[in-house]
Amino acid sequence: MPEAMPDNTKTVAPLTIPPISLRRRVTDHMMTGLAVLTVIVVLAPLFAIFAYLVYRGLGSINWAFVTQTPKPVGEVGGGMANAIVGSLLILAIASILGVPLGVGAGIYLAEYGRNRFGDAIRFTADVLNGVPSIVIGIVAYALVVLTQRHFSALAGGVALAIMMVPTITRTTEEMLLLVPRALREAAYGLGIPRWRTTLSITLRTATSGVITGIMLAFARVAGETAPLLFTAFGNQFWNVNVNQPTAALPLQIYVYGMSPYDDWHRQAWAGALVLIVLIVTAVAAVRFAVRHGTFGAA
Repeated sequence: MPEAMPDNTKTVAPLTIPPISLRRRVTDHMMTGLAVLTVIVVLAPLFAIFAYLVYRGLGSINWAFVTQTPKPVGEVGGGMANAIVGSLLILAIASILGVPLGVGAGIYLAEYGRNRFGDAIRFTADVLNGVPSIVIGIVAYALVVLTQRHFSALAGGVALAIMMVPTITRTTEEMLLLVPRALREAAYGLGIPRWRTTLSITLRTATSGVITGIMLAFARVAGETAPLLFTAFGNQFWNVNVNQPTAALPLQIYVYGMSPYDDWHRQAWAGALVLIVLIVTAVAAVRFAVRHGTFGAA
């Protein structure tokens, strides 16, 4: 009889996962609840402010408000149509001046700024982000208003552009640094020049984040009043000339809010609501365009 082969198979015990302890489950639920609570604490004041703004301002918005200019002092009625157009004009000037400068500076810092000059630019951008807006207004007054010898929409746009540049610069830099290095190296391996790689591959990959930074800067400056007091100054009439004093919603809201007239107070609430709606609409439209590939499509 041949000798039987030894049985080397071993019975593997089934893997058992120990139950999660009560302390860990309680800690997990507590931390989750704490995170949700912090979100509520942050969002609740925002929703409360917006709800109160709708409550006070919605009833004052009518056709006359969005089509007519302000009435003389003491008269009831009129609107802020010139201020709405003026705000759009000033914000367009600020975007035309500030967005290219901010994006260009961000590209330089991300791709070529690993040196002392780049460090100086970063430091300057961080400092400008913390400078009060009224100081920016005084600087724009000295640079533009005194040079032109009159207030203008251009001066207001320059002031807001100065405020936009540091935010766009730092956001663009961070978004470009998030693009994997392998994409750049693959382009270099194909013989694509560095400048073309930066514009066509790196920047396009980070388009969504860059545009988000642009819209954050836009939303920040859209409601600024102090810089416009020293630059655009305001206007009670229609004006689309960039070299003339121009009305703006923040300025008109400030003037009406400080007045002793109840009708102007009512219109100030309506103007604040319109300003918020315009900002939210602009940001949402750009985000929708980015999400559906209108910008940055390959």
